[in-house]
Amino acid sequence: MVNIKQSYELKEKVSWQGDPCAPQFLHWEGLKCSYPNADSPMIISLNLTDSKLTGRITPEFAKLTQLIELDLSKNDLSGDIPAFFADMKLLKLINLSGNPNLNSTIPDSLQQSLSETHRKESKKVPVVAIAMSVAGVFALLVILAIIFVVRRRKKKSRGPISVNASGVKSKDLKITYHEVLKITKNFERVLGKGGFGTVYYGNLDDTQVAVKMLSHSSAQGYKEFKAEVDLLSRVHHRHLVGLVGYCDDGDNLALIYEYMANGDLSENMSGKRGGNVLTWENRMQIAVEAAQGLEYLHNGCQPPMVHRDVKTTNILLNERYGAKLADFGLTRSFPIDGDCQISTAVAGTPGYLDPEYNKTNSLSEKSDVYSFGVVLLQIITNQPVIDKTRERTHIIEWAVLMLTKGDLRNIIDPKLMGDYDTNGAWKMVELALACVNPSSDRRPTMAHVVMELNECMALENARKQGSEEMSSRGYVNFSLSSASEFIPRAR
Repeated sequence: MVNIKQSYELKEKVSWQGDPCAPQFLHWEGLKCSYPNADSPMIISLNLTDSKLTGRITPEFAKLTQLIELDLSKNDLSGDIPAFFADMKLLKLINLSGNPNLNSTIPDSLQQSLSETHRKESKKVPVVAIAMSVAGVFALLVILAIIFVVRRRKKKSRGPISVNASGVKSKDLKITYHEVLKITKNFERVLGKGGFGTVYYGNLDDTQVAVKMLSHSSAQGYKEFKAEVDLLSRVHHRHLVGLVGYCDDGDNLALIYEYMANGDLSENMSGKRGGNVLTWENRMQIAVEAAQGLEYLHNGCQPPMVHRDVKTTNILLNERYGAKLADFGLTRSFPIDGDCQISTAVAGTPGYLDPEYNKTNSLSEKSDVYSFGVVLLQIITNQPVIDKTRERTHIIEWAVLMLTKGDLRNIIDPKLMGDYDTNGAWKMVELALACVNPSSDRRPTMAHVVMELNECMALENARKQGSEEMSSRGYVNFSLSSASEFIPRAR
């Protein structure tokens, strides 16, 4: 789908970012997906009618192997009808009408496919139809059928999110305060409280949701509220929490998210959610998925985004402990002019805040990398970021001090009872300390972080499967010869 977007320069498709099908309620405009299981949604319908398509029909369409319906009508496509349509065995409807420069000759292989389908029509097998501007009465019937189906679907279901360049436009997401009261049953069940306000449990159209109400005393105001609505209305990814709706009704402001059954990472690490200890495998998976969400903000969004408030309380977990990054009120975008830094007022959470950004007001993606490095240290150690009762107050200083004694067990969460891959743990510690390097130039990119974390995950999986090859490699080399450079110089 990304190649199709690039082939036709579909810059107006604002919703075409992230995963085309996930989360389900934020699929790309013009797409319909099937969901045979949670991890493998498939595109089954693509509607690009009146999308200003020019040039030939790209062979990238052939890679949509589960496609059933394809509408390319009312464009300016040229060249021949491609023969690869005949190889798309599930394709039932192709609408190519309204393309005056398209050669109307149907390839022999496709004609043969049409003939075979017509012979099966008596058995009620759906007919594959090519609708051309000169294809006669049969094509007209097909076009009318497509229009009827599309209109009927629009009446039955909520349409895709639509935004303009200046901000939120979609009325489908906006609800009234009266509806918020109904969804939450008058704020019956509290899920948690934060800097923004109180989060309540709710139900919207039989879907579980979390409703975050803006407190009138909150330090976060309308600017942050609107920034989050704007971002989540046009950017979505399977590891970014999804926005279901919002309320902007007088003094009542609310954000309505998909419900994350297992709360945030901080609660799960501290044992506040029942005392179950997250396994090393759980922690690896959470780290990988949170990193993927952050990497998408940096590299998958146009323009790129910097979160500015990465911390354990902003990593939410679903019923399967799948991780999603949340809370985008402080997120900033970068101009698409090659600049890698912008000057802005410092924002973030003490303990997680990049000391270089704090000192210079110069923000870059590497500021998020620093914060994520602190999160990695918390995942490894299960220690608070700031603890005045420790020999070293900040978690980075404390971890470096403990590691100078040369034993990994000095910092690994004792609740794990030694049940982790030692090589993977050393590798993750090295990665965390690289992320919190005081110099942003020496920190890795989030793409590199994702790659390294996947390798840590592979080491743990190999240990679980009893791989002798992995377990016999010995310890990862680790050096703290310049440990002092990791000590934070600011909050």
